[in-house]
Order: sequence, then C-alpha cells, then structure tokens
Amino acid sequence: MQLIKSLNWRYATKKFDSSKKVSDTDIAFIEESTRLSASSYGFQPYIILKIENPEIKKQLLPLSWNQTQIVDAPHLYVLCSYLDFTNEMVDEYIQKKAIIQNTPLENLEAYKGFIKGKLKEKSKEEISHWTAKQTYIALANMLTACGELNIDSCPMEGFEPEGYNKLLGLQEKGLTATAVMALGYHAEDDHNFDKIKVRKSKEELFQII
Repeated sequence: MQLIKSLNWRYATKKFDSSKKVSDTDIAFIEESTRLSASSYGFQPYIILKIENPEIKKQLLPLSWNQTQIVDAPHLYVLCSYLDFTNEMVDEYIQKKAIIQNTPLENLEAYKGFIKGKLKEKSKEEISHWTAKQTYIALANMLTACGELNIDSCPMEGFEPEGYNKLLGLQEKGLTATAVMALGYHAEDDHNFDKIKVRKSKEELFQII
C-alpha cells in the first residue's frame, strides 16, 4: 500500500528550491528504477541526458516556455528517443542479449529475423512514434521512483523540441528530445503544493465489457 500513498503524495512541482539537492544515494535509486523500465522487445530505444551545466540550463529556459523549473530544479533530465531503429541496433541488442543471458547467438537468429521483419513493416514516422512511447514508460518509472522517496518532480512536455535538438546536438545522433523531467524539493511558496489531486474515479476510468 506504500505505492498508493506515494502516488497520492506526488504532484507536479512548479517551483523548486534550488538550494536543496537530492542525495547521491537517492539519485542512484531513481536512475536504476528508470534503467529497469520495461520497453518493447527490451530495446530501450532512447537515451537520457543529465543536464548539470548551469549555462546549458539557462539556454534551455527560453526553449521551455520560460518555465522556471528548468533552472531552479537542482536535477534536470532530458529523455531523448531515437528517430529510427536500424538493423544494426537490432544486431547490437541481440549480441548483448546472448552475452547477458548466456545464449548461443544461433539460438536467437529466428527471433532477430522476426524483430527486423516487424520493424521493416513500419514507416519512419511510425518508428519515431514507437520509440517516443517507450520513452514515456521510462518517464513514468522515474516519476514513481521519486514519489517513493518523497522527492518532488515535474514531467514536462512544454518545450520546443527543435530548439532542444539543436542546442544539445541531438539531430547528429539520430535523436529527438521527447520529454523533460525536473526533480528536487519544492519551494515553500510553490502554489501547487497541498492541492487536492484531481483524477477520474475508478468507475469512470475502468469500464467492464
């Protein structure tokens, strides 16, 4: 039942106390929880940038609708999904799978062929949508981990992806900024603190067919 308590506690923090940093131990817990996120085929078709340079944060601020969490939150992550997923990426994953699970590569050939076939059926636009969806699973795990530790967080989509991509050099890496996560501890005058959570009732959300 602790998880329900943590989820009820969590809210979208709008104003952070920049002087209060999260401990290394808690950051490690959050990052490991995120690393263990589920994803389609286990590919994790994304990377996550930790923005620690204050000058970069300042440059990201106008690209983020001037939301102050970008510069005030002591910890800032940018979740970046791949625009494409190539056969070479599949090969790399299968090789890693063989090593970690101690499975002969030849035993995975049929599985590798199946995956490549399914990806070939998708257009480039469909691939980019698929990778972005996987990124949001990681974002959800990051939010939940923060809630478990009573660490404030704010997931953000209010930013200009093209501006982020240019500033962070993502296009050259075949990536695009998908979501942003700010975390730390809320400021005492954060207007969202202590507001009652608004959600659908169980009866509204779950429908029996």
